[in-house]
Amino acid sequence: MRDRMWASVQAAQDEICAGLAALEGADFEQTSWERPGGGGGRSRLIQDGHVIEKGGVNVSAVHGELGQDAAKAMSARGVDTSDRRFFATGLSLVIHPVNPFAPTVHANYRYFELGAGNAPAAWWFGGGADLTPSYLFEEDAVHFHRVLKELCDRHDPAFHARFKAWCDDYFFVKHRGEARGLGGIFYDDLHDRPAPQLAALAEDGLRSFLPGYLPILERRKGTPYTEAQRIWQRIRRGRYVEFNLVWDRGTHFGLRTDARVESVLMSLPLNAMWVTGHEPESGSPEADIVAILKAPRDWV
Repeated sequence: MRDRMWASVQAAQDEICAGLAALEGADFEQTSWERPGGGGGRSRLIQDGHVIEKGGVNVSAVHGELGQDAAKAMSARGVDTSDRRFFATGLSLVIHPVNPFAPTVHANYRYFELGAGNAPAAWWFGGGADLTPSYLFEEDAVHFHRVLKELCDRHDPAFHARFKAWCDDYFFVKHRGEARGLGGIFYDDLHDRPAPQLAALAEDGLRSFLPGYLPILERRKGTPYTEAQRIWQRIRRGRYVEFNLVWDRGTHFGLRTDARVESVLMSLPLNAMWVTGHEPESGSPEADIVAILKAPRDWV
């Protein structure tokens, strides 16, 4: 399973980067890195592009022995961490477009083990994808969620409702009382059926990224915008930063495992703003997106 998932995320990285690079008209820059305690990865980045302001598509396969805090951060359900030998592999991506009408997107699919590789004491899968726009276009939200529902339905018709609710609950900026975005799907600590079935779910999720996101980016990348709309985009990206640094378990885990810091923090936008006391005008498109973030809806 270690070899299968490592091969799968590398192949997905190549496919996703090729699709995004074709739209951008420029290649990702790659950095290969090694983790001091074992393993490594390759990080790919586009920055200051015509379409993508900042985008990263990273893969890694790391192993060794975790500290107690990192072991606790690794699993939400509190698995036995008496044996802290671990293996983790996955793909993580975040795309922050230039155009404020084009949404930020995040996806992450991963596989974990604790204990010896030939007989792990615990193993599980995690994954999902979610959309974070600064402005609401219902057709974009419906398309993105429909692709994810079709993905889930191919594996278990019960998955979508479960994973959609899990996403809404997880990607919530608690100190702001609002969701990070329009959601998608999210699952973690999944080990309720044979590993090959869950690996197939993760691999299908990786393949579903481009069909779910590229049509939206193509639609919105050339939309005219004003400087005021760019400022609103930066304010919303400030909220993105707050969630990732304060609440995201993946960020906390990465920083506790001696992973490459630039790769762990790849999800942070190139530009963000914090404006004290800023409130959107009632009835404005900016107010519309905030209202949705405070009351997540079902899109499909």
